[in-house]
Amino acid sequence: MTVFEQLFPGRLPKLVMFDLDGTLVDSVPDLALAVDKMLLALGRPVAGLHAVREWVGNGVPVLVRRALAGHIDHSGVDDAEAEQALAIFMEAYSGGHELTQVYPGVQETLSWMHKQGMEMALITNKPEQFVAPLLDEMKLGRFFRLIIGGDTLPQRKPDPAALFHVMKMTGIPASQCLFIGDSRSDVQAAKAAGVTCVALSYGYNHGRPIAEEEPALVIDDLRALIPGCLEAGAEIMSTDSVQSPPGNAIVVVTRKLWMKVIKALARWRWRA
Repeated sequence: MTVFEQLFPGRLPKLVMFDLDGTLVDSVPDLALAVDKMLLALGRPVAGLHAVREWVGNGVPVLVRRALAGHIDHSGVDDAEAEQALAIFMEAYSGGHELTQVYPGVQETLSWMHKQGMEMALITNKPEQFVAPLLDEMKLGRFFRLIIGGDTLPQRKPDPAALFHVMKMTGIPASQCLFIGDSRSDVQAAKAAGVTCVALSYGYNHGRPIAEEEPALVIDDLRALIPGCLEAGAEIMSTDSVQSPPGNAIVVVTRKLWMKVIKALARWRWRA
């Protein structure tokens, strides 16, 4: 039984809303590089890829504060210092996305959904100014008619405002919508909007298994949404049976990308 057969018996959803970072693209290497540039500019030690991977998911202002705190709890960070650091980060991150990669199966799945006539929208906590250029660079922009960034509206996920906004713009009710994400914020936003949520196991969720947030389903590969694309049932798990993904798979990828980050950071320090 396919994902859609389980969640939308006899039909397909009319609107599929996606998160970006950790769902469609692995952007942590570029985010980590920008965070470390920011910290170096402030005379602080770098954070590194692993720490940044656990801090992302709640928007850039929160990421910057967590980097300043060196911890996911950023309650003690000074507002003026955070504002200064945010400006440095925004400048550092605007330099490009050469370390960001599209996850396997994303292009195929989006193309298949487009052919089925599904409306697709992107809802991310990443600042709006970075979203369209990144999508075009990753060759994903053509799939999305509606894009909501982290500063497009006054609220950001886990607030459901962006989901309600997209549903209002398209005229499609929650019962005919699907949200696909990778983090607690995504699942909470979808639930608050009354939208069915499918979560990816490989994304960013502050080091916790996404199944703990109880989305409708957890999948390991976006192609599990395409009927017949993957071996039946091989990559689809109900939330009461899913386990934390094996650490080695992430470590292998991370080490390879971290070498690129180190080299890029070294080049930046030499130029400075």
